[in-house]
Amino acid sequence: MALVLVLTNAPSSEQVLPALELLSHSVRHIPAEPAQLISAPEYDVVIVDGRADLAGAKSLCRLLRAAGQEAPLLLVVTEGGMSAVSGDWGIDDVLLVTAGPAETDARLRLALARREEAAEPVRVQASGITIDEQSYSARLHGRPLDLTYKEFQLLHFLATHPSRVFTREQLLSEVWGYDYFGGTRTVDVHVRRLRAKLGDQEQIIGTVRNVGYRFNVYEDDAMVAAR
Repeated sequence: MALVLVLTNAPSSEQVLPALELLSHSVRHIPAEPAQLISAPEYDVVIVDGRADLAGAKSLCRLLRAAGQEAPLLLVVTEGGMSAVSGDWGIDDVLLVTAGPAETDARLRLALARREEAAEPVRVQASGITIDEQSYSARLHGRPLDLTYKEFQLLHFLATHPSRVFTREQLLSEVWGYDYFGGTRTVDVHVRRLRAKLGDQEQIIGTVRNVGYRFNVYEDDAMVAAR
């Protein structure tokens, strides 16, 4: 059973998601305001009511994520509102107000499972590089790398997709985000700086001519021989 917190400005007598009331989860309703979460009861999942005010729901979801809200965030909308929802809302899933009990329960369970998996700190090790997501640190053969935040993000993204080639546009989208208005030259500049900090192991970040960049995977012995 999950502790579900519903953010809504609807009257208390109105059911935001009727199917939710048929499940065994513990459900509490509070006003759809970020400040209300400070004194909110304990919760596992947050559901935002977007049925009547899509613009307000979008702003609320994005604000919750920007404020560090880590619990799974689900949005309830009408059929007509579904087309307006996009990835930049910061939600984990979306539910139609007409969703049945089985679908509602499944989406809650899956959102919780995904969040638990994402919360587990991951240590990436490849080509002599060790990346610790929890401490935002990276080492090369045990030597700490003094990276900026974006350099760390770029290295981390490439290392978690070894040998896969990414265009500059893809890297710009994945590392800098869709709302970044800089050009692809930003990617080249950061790759150059990252390679400089890798020193004689700069070949870890490979260039695929006329395409983009990739993280090259080497065996430890090969890396030592290349030094």
